[in-house]
Amino acid sequence: MSEVSIFVDESGGQGGDSKYYVLTMLFHDQADDIAPIIDCHRKGLAERGLLDLPFHAGPLMNGHDQYEGMPLERRKAYFSLFFIDLQHLPITYQTFFYKRNEFADKEALSNRMRRDITTFLFDNLSFFQSFEKVKIYYDNGQQIVASALHAAIEYVLSTNSYLYRKSKNADFILAQAADFLCAIELVARKFDNSEASRTEEKFFGSARNFKRNYLKKVRRKLLRE
Repeated sequence: MSEVSIFVDESGGQGGDSKYYVLTMLFHDQADDIAPIIDCHRKGLAERGLLDLPFHAGPLMNGHDQYEGMPLERRKAYFSLFFIDLQHLPITYQTFFYKRNEFADKEALSNRMRRDITTFLFDNLSFFQSFEKVKIYYDNGQQIVASALHAAIEYVLSTNSYLYRKSKNADFILAQAADFLCAIELVARKFDNSEASRTEEKFFGSARNFKRNYLKKVRRKLLRE
């Protein structure tokens, strides 16, 4: 049976202070084997003397959670290796942006997400209908995202063609890749608006360097109609 996976990640949090809310959907044809890339990633970690930690962009960049107390250069090594291996993954993605102050409440934001995802699915309907099954992986961390996803997918796709799977970032490298892409797109927006933090500038340098060294390569993975 031909299957496509959709891994969903968000940044901003429904109760956070971030100016932006970002939603990323990553797509993977399950016929494309990623096991060799996972093995290569683990080998790369071992060669650099790095622990096999699940990638999580926000804590990594800010030195929080499992990266607490880790020197900047070591955290950069994790980031760079994941970026290198991500470029070899047979994936595509799409990201949606929202400014918090443009929405009266969480329901309005969720409704906008639903409309945007619905439009995106219809615009790429031939792609999704080329698979017998669409599997959606999301940790249900944000109710506004879960509601928008369910409403859009169940409106566009036939009942027997989709299946939901609850996922944790640590369990799937593709969930971690969605997290990476979400973070890169958020940083891109912040550089565009001269809002990049000092941490982001330490990680990526100037806006020009970020676009040349990271964003240009990442956007080769965008799902094209």
